[in-house]
Amino acid sequence: MNDELLALDEIERNKKYLYLLKKQFPNIQAASTEIINLQAILSLPKGTEHFLSDLHGEYEAFIHVLKNGSGVVRKKIEDVFRTTITSNQKSALAQLIYYPKEVLLRIEDEDIDEWYATTLHRLIKVCREVSSKYTRSKVRKALPKDFIYIIEELLHEQENVIDKQYYYDEIIRSIIRTEQSKPFIVAICELIQHLAIDHLHIIGDVYDRGPGSDIIMDTLLDYHSLDIQWGNHDIAWLGAASGSLLCIANTIRVSVKAGNINNIEESYGISLLPLAKFAMDTYPEVHDIFKPSAQNGLDKREDLMSAQIHNAISIIQFKLEGQLIQRKPSYNFECRLFLDKIDYENSTVNYEGKVYPLRDNHFPTIDPNDPYTLTAEEMDIMLKLKQSFLRNEKLQKHMDLMLSKGSMYLAFNGNLLYHGCIPMNHNKEFESFELNGKFYSGRALIDQFEIMVREAYANRMKKFEEKDVDFFWYLTTGENSSLFGKKKITTFERYYIEDPATHAEAKNPYYTWVEEKSVCELILAEFGLYNTNARIINGHVPVKVKKGESPIKADGKLLVIDGGLSKAYQNETGIAGYTLIYNSHGMILAAHEPFETTEKAIQNNRDIFSKLTILENRSIRILVADTDIGILIKKDIYDLELLLLAYRKGIIK
Repeated sequence: MNDELLALDEIERNKKYLYLLKKQFPNIQAASTEIINLQAILSLPKGTEHFLSDLHGEYEAFIHVLKNGSGVVRKKIEDVFRTTITSNQKSALAQLIYYPKEVLLRIEDEDIDEWYATTLHRLIKVCREVSSKYTRSKVRKALPKDFIYIIEELLHEQENVIDKQYYYDEIIRSIIRTEQSKPFIVAICELIQHLAIDHLHIIGDVYDRGPGSDIIMDTLLDYHSLDIQWGNHDIAWLGAASGSLLCIANTIRVSVKAGNINNIEESYGISLLPLAKFAMDTYPEVHDIFKPSAQNGLDKREDLMSAQIHNAISIIQFKLEGQLIQRKPSYNFECRLFLDKIDYENSTVNYEGKVYPLRDNHFPTIDPNDPYTLTAEEMDIMLKLKQSFLRNEKLQKHMDLMLSKGSMYLAFNGNLLYHGCIPMNHNKEFESFELNGKFYSGRALIDQFEIMVREAYANRMKKFEEKDVDFFWYLTTGENSSLFGKKKITTFERYYIEDPATHAEAKNPYYTWVEEKSVCELILAEFGLYNTNARIINGHVPVKVKKGESPIKADGKLLVIDGGLSKAYQNETGIAGYTLIYNSHGMILAAHEPFETTEKAIQNNRDIFSKLTILENRSIRILVADTDIGILIKKDIYDLELLLLAYRKGIIK
């Protein structure tokens, strides 16, 4: 009785909301049906989550891992067919599911109709397996429009009913007879990929290093369910797209340095012609330090031009960074002021009280008496580039996705996801930092960073001053940035000073303390996660497997999944990246071998070889009821039950 009185009181307090709910569920039957449906959904196994980090433009490896679900698709094939087909047949079926259009172009079979029939039956069985944990309604929403009816019928085939078997066989024969086999195979393969992974997490750094960041972003635009935690490289591109001259210079410099100038010119159609002409005129000869680190098939003339652009944009960046340092003393970047510490006559630089010889002494655009001011031509070039970045439709579309699906961190199904770190001091406390006259630390600091990013991007088309977007550079390289996590960045030193001791970048104390389980629990609690199964999942710092490092830290409370998907880091890590799978049975860590090319994968029928480590194997499966969505569904059920009671008591008619 007391419960009913409390419920009646709740109805009275929420009557306005319940009247709105009534529009969707206008009677007892409608409300009851929805309660039954939602209650049933809670008892389904949770969907499979897929975690990737530090993609760095390696689009071919990324797309392959996305298509194979870090081994999820191959596991489903094994579960369905076990010993009924050969290992080679399983591999061929897997490649078809990953690359249906490409594989179909290569099919040469004398009895093609028989191959179609066999393949269609096998694909339907795999599709039935991957769809089994979802409601029919959810599967229906994922079905390709042209084949909704046919696939629905085949997915719910009753194999033991003889009369129905003839019906299903005739559907297959009709698909082949009407020459719809190829489009149907493509459709069902893409459906399998869709259903194999329920939700995708990208834990930062889509951009830089590799050649296809834009291809990755195009792929993510079409992905059915995802989130992104921003990385320091992503934030630099967001800054560039928001009009920061310094971030624009940096994105160009990093792309040219990696030998991927096409990232700017061809991928986004941003012309570097004025910059190239200026660079060739100003830097006719360049030092080897400016030669691209990856040649990517460039001829000698193109190689020289890239080096000239690299030299020109680097000097522009150092000038722009100096201007930022002078107008934002609170950022504590003074140790990165170099151009005023160069002895231009003797070709030396005073670095932290010690004089070092410079590797290159050609500075034609620097006025020693005013070293941080851009020349008129440099400023004109940068202002033109600013307009190009701000008005580039493709780039802005990609950055819109980065904002709409992205964040500084995310708590999702009991796990805390962020790219880099939570800044700490040497006392195991969250480091505080002043923003707009107020000090923040821990979660509050990260929240404030995100607010500033969103506000600046939203106002990018309005008139603004460079100081209004300076914090993008702080997030990219600042000492207390959760995305950077180091004392300082040593860009100038790596270019101009030979001594490797000057290249060191000391990590934030976080990286020492986070090895301790108690510190991980402190961080999780800061973000409202107290469950004993809660974990931190991040990337940013490559795990040097070849030196014995492990991605599993703090007794399993922290998982670092940057293992070198980017080719630039694979010599350092010894592998080609980590990914993570979290399904209803638990959590699996996949360590991948290097991926060559999509062409070789298809031609040689080869998948990425992955070593799997089971981190958690639940004896009782995790259900939708145990997830964040489950919490929301339970709230919906409660509201509907209030509406149902209001109907029965005549409070709402």
